[in-house]
Amino acid sequence: MTKIKEPANKRFEESYTGSKVSSKDMVEVITEALLSKKGQDVTVMDVSELTTLTDYFVVAHGNSDVQIKALADAVEDDLREKMGERAWKKEGFNTRSWIILDYVNVVIHVMSKEKREYYSIERMWNDAKITKVEDKPAS
Repeated sequence: MTKIKEPANKRFEESYTGSKVSSKDMVEVITEALLSKKGQDVTVMDVSELTTLTDYFVVAHGNSDVQIKALADAVEDDLREKMGERAWKKEGFNTRSWIILDYVNVVIHVMSKEKREYYSIERMWNDAKITKVEDKPAS
């Protein structure tokens, strides 16, 4: 289970994804998948009020190209198995330093720490509602 650090009165906004699956529900599955493979600094950015491109960006980084691929694979597998969703577009599986999975209303960026620091997506979208996601401690 994940623990999302955000104001208690605010959860992800419901949005239309073109299917019966809400963007909010997709984000929950995505963050669980990333955490299951030890994704680092999992961050959700609600950009729905800033752009018409997508509702959410989910950003995480891995410690190696193998982990980056494993993170992206986990997201793809879980969205397909749990929600019947397939990526509209995906890029970066050859180089594995920055993989992008585009599900139209949710775009996932899985990258190396160096790429993340250099391109700083969070800083570029600093007006977005940003939520840091942490793994819940085992009880």
